[in-house]
Amino acid sequence: MRQIVLDTETTGLSAHDGDRILEIGCVELVNRKLTGNNLHRYINPERESHEEALKVHGITNEFLADKPKFGQVADELLDYLKDAELIIHNAPFDVGFLDAEFQRLGWPPLREHVAGVIDTLALAKDQYPGKRNSLDALCDRLGIDNSNRTLHGALLDAELLADVFIAMTRGQDALMMEADLNDDASSAQQRGVGRADLSSLHLPVLQASASELQQHERVMAEIQKASDGQVVWATT
Repeated sequence: MRQIVLDTETTGLSAHDGDRILEIGCVELVNRKLTGNNLHRYINPERESHEEALKVHGITNEFLADKPKFGQVADELLDYLKDAELIIHNAPFDVGFLDAEFQRLGWPPLREHVAGVIDTLALAKDQYPGKRNSLDALCDRLGIDNSNRTLHGALLDAELLADVFIAMTRGQDALMMEADLNDDASSAQQRGVGRADLSSLHLPVLQASASELQQHERVMAEIQKASDGQVVWATT
C-alpha cells in the first residue's frame, strides 16, 4: 500500500477568500515504511501572507519571490500523489486549499485523483477524546521528538506526522505481517514450492512437575487475592 503524508503552509486560513499555498511537504510510506521518496516545494503564492500566518511559518515573500507558481509544480505534484492514500492532519484544511488551486487550473478536486484521505486529527479525537490533539500534543503523547519544530514547516511537519500516524496505528503492523505471510505463501505455491509434510514429526509433551503445579497454584491465588477476586478464571 502506498501512502503519502502531506502538509501545506499557506498565506492565511481561508482558501475561499483567496489565501494560497506557499509550501508543500510530502513523505512517502509503502507498507507503512518510510521510503525516503519525499516531495518538498516552495511556491510563490502571488500574494502576501497574513501577519498571523507569517508568525506561524516564517516564510517571507522575499524568499518566495523567485519560487515557481503553483501551476508550474502542479503536474509534478499530481503525478506524485496519484492513486496514493493521503494522510493529513486536519485534512479539510489542506484538501480545501489544494482543491482551490486545482480549480484555478480547471482540474477536478483532489479526491478524484487519489485513493482516499485519512484525517489524523479525526483519528486522534477518536483515540484520545477530550484531549489536545495538535501535532505537537500528539508528538509529546507518543514520545516523538519534535524539538526542531520552532516554526511550522511543511516537510518537517509531514515527517513528524508520519511518525505520529505509524505510532497511532501500531496495531496495523500485525495485519500487514499477516498479509505479507499470505502473499509469501501464495508466491511459493505459484513457484511450485510445496509445503513440508510434518505429519510424522513427533513433538514431545513436557508435563509440569508436582512442585511446579503447586507453585503455579500459589501464584494464581496471590493474583486472585490482589485483585479482590476480579480475575477472568474466577468470574467465568
